[in-house]
Amino acid sequence: MSKKEEKELNENGDVTAENAENEAPTEENERDAEERNEQDALIEEQYQRIQELEEEVKSLKDAQLRRTAEMDNMRKRLNKERVQTFENARKSALEEFLPINDDLLRTLKAMEEADADKTYLDGVRLVADKFDEVLKKYDVERIDEEGVPFDVDLHDAMLRQKPEDESIDSEIVLKILENGYRIGDKTLRHAKVIVSE
Repeated sequence: MSKKEEKELNENGDVTAENAENEAPTEENERDAEERNEQDALIEEQYQRIQELEEEVKSLKDAQLRRTAEMDNMRKRLNKERVQTFENARKSALEEFLPINDDLLRTLKAMEEADADKTYLDGVRLVADKFDEVLKKYDVERIDEEGVPFDVDLHDAMLRQKPEDESIDSEIVLKILENGYRIGDKTLRHAKVIVSE
């Protein structure tokens, strides 16, 4: 068929190959548009799901960090309580021995003043020295200094009196009546003292 015949057929209303080609792309375009719309909808849906999962991951990370911090705080608190319990037990045990140490020191002093037998004196001195070594091992310091300023954290004033020496200021420890003891900066027992007026 010649081109002329095709034109005539076209004019008569018959469908030509050219017209068929023009109509087919329209259907293809519609199908492509539908596929694109479906893909866009799927991409949007997947994007929203990704956003939701990212939020969930963020929330879980935050919760995990909080749990980790809480566990760390609990571990620190338990460790602090354990150390404090140990310190309190040590303090209580040492406080029970302090009066015995004071009695031992008074006995030693009385034996020295009474010119007791040297072997007895040496024996008591040996026991007193061992007691002092144990106290030093546990960082216990004796509060027995005279002539120092009165400190309410270390001393317990039993009596106030005028000093024999007029050059001594007021609020000075004149005499120790009973030794005090401390561990580090904590006072186990205040020293009982006489203070100048």
